[in-house]
Amino acid sequence: MPWTERDVPDLTGRTAVVTGANGGLGLQTALALAGAGAHVVLAARDPARTGAAVARIRLSAPSASLEAVPLDLGDLSSVAAAARSVLDRHERVDLLVDNAGVMAVPRRTTADGFEEQFGVNHLGHWALTAHLLPALLRAPAARVVTVTSTARHRARRLDPADVHLERGYGAWSAYARSKMANLHFGLGLQQRFAAAGVAAASLLAHPGLTNTDLQARAVREGGAGQLGPVFELLTARSGTSPFEGVRPQLRAATDPRARGGELYAPRYGSRGPAVRRPVLRRWRLQEQIDVLWRVSERETGIPLEVA
Repeated sequence: MPWTERDVPDLTGRTAVVTGANGGLGLQTALALAGAGAHVVLAARDPARTGAAVARIRLSAPSASLEAVPLDLGDLSSVAAAARSVLDRHERVDLLVDNAGVMAVPRRTTADGFEEQFGVNHLGHWALTAHLLPALLRAPAARVVTVTSTARHRARRLDPADVHLERGYGAWSAYARSKMANLHFGLGLQQRFAAAGVAAASLLAHPGLTNTDLQARAVREGGAGQLGPVFELLTARSGTSPFEGVRPQLRAATDPRARGGELYAPRYGSRGPAVRRPVLRRWRLQEQIDVLWRVSERETGIPLEVA
């Protein structure tokens, strides 16, 4: 039988942090984890939407243990504050789902001057994961799940001399590059966990073609170009619901058989049951992971190494 949210094991006593938990796949992730008994920290930017998400989860799971933490991944000071809030309240974090992201937005920069898609989708999560690392390592067997996309297959290699695309910007190519960074981050983090001999694991997931607000927002904000409305229509007609699209990241987060370094995705690429899929584009993979690590530490000033 295909794996579904009904296969999520009992998570009583576990603490989970989910970014972007006030909508789309993040909300569905938080809903499933809370329903399985986890204490869920909803880390998201918009307090009103987060409050509505908490109310929605309580409708489905009245006894859910929930906590809201403001998080703007486009501002490293906000990321640090969110991490401090979590660390002050929780000795350990059992699960971190790096889910939030933006897609095909017009060229903008974050509060720290980063190209927005790379800054939000990767560098913000890099910083959050680094800050929460002590609590993750105190858990018996923590998992970090990084959400990537099939768009990564269209990405160019990260250029350390032009990290913020000042030489030329394309909304879709910038998105693809940020999603490739997500892949390299998840793999590199697992390498460091394994080298340190710790029980924590880093896994990857992508949801396939899922109908969330990402597509509509890309069109509304004008970054998606002529392809935007076409892609939005395709997603609305052919994409899966967030209820289905969340299954790969839920499986990566909770399946006892899942192992560090694995990628979970729809069987047929854009849709289908959540299964383990091979990691492709391995040519010069280690070099690209190493470049990402150097660039991320340089840009954020935050090292991420596992002692």
